[in-house]
Amino acid sequence: MKQALPDTLRQALAERFGNRFSQGESTCLQHGRDESVHQPQPPQAVVHAENLEEIVLTVKLCAEHGVPVIPYGVGSSVEGHVLAPQGGISLDLSGMNQVIAIHAEDGDATVQAGVTRMQLNNALKGTGLFFPIDPGADATIGGMAATRASGTNAVRYGTMKDNVLATTTVLADGRVLKTGGRARKSSAGYDLTRLLVGSEGTLGIMAELTVKLYPIPEAISAAVCTFPNIESAVQTVIQTIQLGVPVARIELLDTLSLKAINQFSKTTLAEAPTLFFEFHGSPAGVEEQAETVQAIAGELGGANFEWATRPEDRSRLWQARHDAYFACLQLKPGCRCFPTDVCVPISRLAECIAATNEDIARVSIPIALFGHVGDGNFHLVVLVDPDNPKEMDEAAWISSRVVERAIAMEGTCTGEHGIGLGKRKYLAKEHGDVAVDVMRALKQALDPQQLLNPGKILP
Repeated sequence: MKQALPDTLRQALAERFGNRFSQGESTCLQHGRDESVHQPQPPQAVVHAENLEEIVLTVKLCAEHGVPVIPYGVGSSVEGHVLAPQGGISLDLSGMNQVIAIHAEDGDATVQAGVTRMQLNNALKGTGLFFPIDPGADATIGGMAATRASGTNAVRYGTMKDNVLATTTVLADGRVLKTGGRARKSSAGYDLTRLLVGSEGTLGIMAELTVKLYPIPEAISAAVCTFPNIESAVQTVIQTIQLGVPVARIELLDTLSLKAINQFSKTTLAEAPTLFFEFHGSPAGVEEQAETVQAIAGELGGANFEWATRPEDRSRLWQARHDAYFACLQLKPGCRCFPTDVCVPISRLAECIAATNEDIARVSIPIALFGHVGDGNFHLVVLVDPDNPKEMDEAAWISSRVVERAIAMEGTCTGEHGIGLGKRKYLAKEHGDVAVDVMRALKQALDPQQLLNPGKILP
């Protein structure tokens, strides 16, 4: 049950933030929905913070009045992370968009939480460096850290947990916590940075982050290869990884995904199971990687290798891949996406996808399959009418099937989307009751009033 905002809190925020404090219906609704199938659950007010001190002030006022605080970046999450089931204040950090420092000689940068990944990479032009984590959406660095995001480059560069060196985080009582540092390794104490990365705003609100940067490769080459079936494509991925080929990206798209992309992005890609590759390194190294992968694919029925070496061609190819989610939505106008993603050990990937395709054949709703299969992660885009109980039941059934199968294969219920509201029921099944109890104890210790993004992660 949502309680009305206390007048004293509302007045204090209005006086401090002026027009950066809003209780307008449209503003609240915008901040109470994301890309998920969950029904909107708006906050009672929105505060647009522009610096660390404003986060501290807002959090302290909310703690004093027992009012929830939900951090908000750009709203691109897909598991209900920014929804406000108990009302409260949505703390919009998108205005905290300053690149504080770039240390090119050390390969790191410190940014405010509202800086987006594309903004950071634009700021790095001329340095010879780039930030590789690429979940598709132009998400904020703070949001990406909060959900432990990854994306197409994870097979080579890891996920956010591997690339956040330090944070400045506001705790539930308004204290400012500094975690980590710019050194590339440390044995000093508990790893609080890793604890916060993936905590989805439930343990603290990250205001500033220091992230790793990487040299732009001397040579980059991309390729597309089609296959007679999903199984041969996945076997190509498995053999590539097991041979130790240092491929930067491997993306799998099924026939329905390619059909959607061609319609949406005006491309002419073959509508068949397809792998997108990208190779980074020296010119000779890239050529060797590509030849090795092409030989593996050829033995498994891969054909029609098409190369993209010019930057504009590569950009067009990867933009088409990033458009896959929105392209799939156009297959069923007016629908919503019931998304799910799982990750399994690479040796179980073919088995997991094959069983999932058998499940897809048993339902009536359109379902596209694609993903970052280089690290065993794939997604289902399940297209549903949220007002149609039959479709929602089918979507819930297939989501449950793929998640339980992944966990049984010693994988995870979510490779990169996070838990949010949507996957809380799987947490104990994956980690066990003891682990969930420890998580609850951490939450209780850091947020005893349960005010930071309440209702998320924990069952």
